[in-house]
Parts: sequence; C-alpha cells; structure tokens
Amino acid sequence: MITMEKIVSLCKRRGFIFPSSDIYGGFAAIYDYGPYGVELANAIKREWWKTMVQLRDDIVGLDSAIFMHPKIWEASGHVSGFSDPLVECKDCHTRSRVDHLLEEIGVEADEKMSEEEINKIFLENKEKLKCPNCGRKNFTEAKKFNLLVKSNLGNFTDDWDKKPVYLRGETCQGIYVNYRNVLDSTRVRIPFGIAQIGKAFRNEITARQFLFRTREFDQMEMQYFVHPDKEMDEYEKLRKARWQYYLDLGLKKEHLKWNKHKNLVFYAKAAYDIDYKFPFGFSELEGVHARGNYDLSQHTKFSGKDLSYVDSKTGEKYIPHIIESSVGVGRTVFAVLTEAYTEEKVGKEIRLVMKFPKKLAPVKVAIFPLLRNKPKLVKKAKEIFNDLKTDFVCEFDDNGNIGKRYRRQDEIGTVVGITADFQTLDDNTVTMRDRDTMKQIRVKIPELKDVVQRIIKGENFLELGKLVK
Repeated sequence: MITMEKIVSLCKRRGFIFPSSDIYGGFAAIYDYGPYGVELANAIKREWWKTMVQLRDDIVGLDSAIFMHPKIWEASGHVSGFSDPLVECKDCHTRSRVDHLLEEIGVEADEKMSEEEINKIFLENKEKLKCPNCGRKNFTEAKKFNLLVKSNLGNFTDDWDKKPVYLRGETCQGIYVNYRNVLDSTRVRIPFGIAQIGKAFRNEITARQFLFRTREFDQMEMQYFVHPDKEMDEYEKLRKARWQYYLDLGLKKEHLKWNKHKNLVFYAKAAYDIDYKFPFGFSELEGVHARGNYDLSQHTKFSGKDLSYVDSKTGEKYIPHIIESSVGVGRTVFAVLTEAYTEEKVGKEIRLVMKFPKKLAPVKVAIFPLLRNKPKLVKKAKEIFNDLKTDFVCEFDDNGNIGKRYRRQDEIGTVVGITADFQTLDDNTVTMRDRDTMKQIRVKIPELKDVVQRIIKGENFLELGKLVK
C-alpha cells in the first residue's frame, strides 16, 4: 500500500522534497525541491518540452514575465471570478473550502459554481459537515475568496491595495497577450501552438495533499490556436496525444482515467481532466480544454488591439479558437514518485526502490570503489566518475559497505551502479549492477558510456555485458 506518509517520508529523507522554511517550522503549502527532486523535475520539464515543442513543427516556445499589466487579469476574469468557495468555523475560525468539505461526505460540488449555487448545496448538507480542525458544526455562510496574489511592485504610495499588481495566477495569459508578437515575428500560421513552463501563484486557503495543491508552483501549458471550424477536431487530437504522453512517461494505464467536466464555464466547448491515482485516490493531473475564442476576444476588448487572424490564402478574417493542455510540474513529480515507489522482499528484508523510468531518474550512474581504504581502487573509481559525469548525472560514493551503498542508490532510483574492484586493476573491466533486477554484468571501461546510454534508451541490460554469477 503506497501511502502519502511513505511518499512524504522518502522525499524528505532522501532529498527529493523539503517543506519550505523548514528550520522556521515550515511555510504551509510551499515546498523546496532538494538535490534529487530538482533533477527529477528538470527531467520531467525536458521530456514535456521535447514532446510538446522539439518534436512538433507547429508549436513554439515562450517564457513570459511573472508580473504583467493588471488589466490582463481584469480581461481574463481573474479579478472578478478567480475564487474558491469558503466557509469559516465560528468557534475556531478555521477556513475551509466548501467543495472539499462536501467531498468528504460524498457530495459533489464544483468550485466554479456561483456563490448562490454553492451555498444552496452547502445549506442542504450543513448538519453533516464538521470543521476539520475542531470537529464542530458552527459555520458561516459560504463566500467566494479571490485567489490572485497581490503585490505592491513599483508602487510606493499607501493606496496600492486599490490598484494592485498581481503575481500571475496562471501562465497561459502570457501566451495570449504574446499571440500577436509570435505570429508577426515567426513563420507560424494557424493552426499553431505556443508552449510555456513557468511559475504561477495562488492564494489557496486550504492547500493540502503535499505537492498536489500548493501556493507556488510551475505550470507546463500549451495553447493551440485554430480555425473555429477545426476546434473540436484538433481538440480530440490533443486529447489523444496527451493520454499517450503519460503512458510514454511510464504511468500505468490503469492508474489513469478521463474525467469529463459536468459544469462548463460559459465560453468552453469541452473540458476533460486526465486523472491519476494518487495515494489519496484519483484526482486531476492535467486539464485538456476547448476554450472557444473567449481569451483573445477579451484581450481585444480590454487592450483595444485587434487580435483577429487573416488567412493569407482565402482572405478570411476571424478570431482564433483555442484548445489547451495545462499541467503542474509538482503534480507530475508527485505522480511519477507514486508510480516509481516500490517495496519488494529480498531474502528476509524489504528493499525500497524507486523504479523511475530511466530517462527520468535523477541520477543515472553511481560509481563506487569496492573499498575506500585501497588508494588504487579509489583512484580508478574517481577516473571513471570524472569521465562519465560529462555525459550523465553521476554520484561517487565510498561510504559504508557496498550493499548499503546499493540500497541508498536504490532509494533515489539510480539506474546503474558501477564498482571498481580488484579485477578492474587486472583487466580494465568493472561490475555494473542493474537497479530493477539487481543483476550484475562485467563491462569494459572504454565501453561504459555507450552501455549506459543504451540502458537508458531501454536496451536489455543482460545483453550488454558478461553476466556475473
């Protein structure tokens, strides 16, 4: 049974994820990525970028600023409508999201509902709901709480709260307002997409569930601009591509499912989530949405700039419709950690091993001298380490017996271990150990880079060297 406690414990113990500001008691719903966590997150970002941009001729990249003109958030509807339904316990003053409280008793409610709609469902079930902090049932009415994070950037007066600047609540608005710049400065034409990876911020009151819902996070988003008549055709193509992406990322098919939105925002044509089976159950990993022309129409209205597209062949003029793919880096990291977490019996012991897909493993190679008190073995192991680290993320480890070193590397998901032993000094070969099977082969040192590369690409480990009995 993979529990939240096991994942969180491993992440802190082995340097994947730390609570932010830990020495000061932590800072709720903010996390720091440790040495292995940042490698894992970067590998996921690289894979997403490769799939979404590098391998696509019709999608280009962008990195827009975190701070943007405040009118952008008015145009997008975030200032007036980007909010969560909240209630406050009158006894202990704990604030809770209404949809989360209702979820605990098996009642469905959508955070996008109006204040009146959510209050109606809340009042119908009020007697069944308990404060998660004190357990009492003494709540206020539900109110909408805006999630945008305010800043006083560049404003030194006392009235900055009346004219605030915001940290961006999502990355896609930077794509929309750069749509015309990209169109005018590159060779792309409709249909085309713009992809971006970057920080977003949300003033979540009841953030919970580890990396699943945080106040600061990285988003990976792609907005695809299409002819109005082609929107749904392109939408189905995108859905198919995004589903396959997660299978290629190493997530099991039975741990994924589509979740169709029952309550669409007024401008949307369709909205599905790809849900993953996290330790607490199935929940949203990625959103795939058909958004119509709402976004560009709003920015045309508020900016006064015409964002319509003119087809150079037909002369047709229209405002493009948009389909999007939106996923958080943290949620993907959480899903990959959950998928990789493996406890298996080896003899009388339980081995904990993170069976990451090899392309995502934070560390690809660990290099050991068999004994740390033998200078010739240490020197040879260091030579191998210095050579391999130019091509792979590597670790050198000479602390403790070789079995304990293997176990440490298993827990961070290192793909292969390489040991310089006494035979190495005689014939210039090393022992290479496979993470998943624990089988060992002998490999010639000059061939190590090629062998490691082939293992990462998925070739059979045992066919790449001489099996050690």
